[in-house]
Amino acid sequence: MDEKEFDYLNVIPLVDVMLVLLTIVLTTSTFIAAGSIQVELPKASTSEETTAPHPRTVSIDKEGRIWLEAEEVSLISLAAVLEGVDRETPILVRADKSLALQGFVDVFGAIKQLGFTHLSLQTEQTP
Repeated sequence: MDEKEFDYLNVIPLVDVMLVLLTIVLTTSTFIAAGSIQVELPKASTSEETTAPHPRTVSIDKEGRIWLEAEEVSLISLAAVLEGVDRETPILVRADKSLALQGFVDVFGAIKQLGFTHLSLQTEQTP
């Protein structure tokens, strides 16, 4: 029997597998980066990029529930948790557009009362 030598290595299946893995990683990282709390942000004609490396995120959903990062907290416990945070840490507030204004003002006021000076409201830019 005469065996045939390998002249080349077929890498097309390897490239296909790598592209599928890349797609899975990119899709998963998009969900992680976007956050798991569903908040429909209000629209603004101008927007400003946050320059700080790691702002703390406070989200308020349309029912008025408050979330610090991914943990649900009350207004009182939010103040208690933020008590130990450096006052120069930027705070990013994400409030649902259908939230009553008073709910947003209460959270924003509680954070401001703690002495945080770098407060931002996240919005979506209108097209």
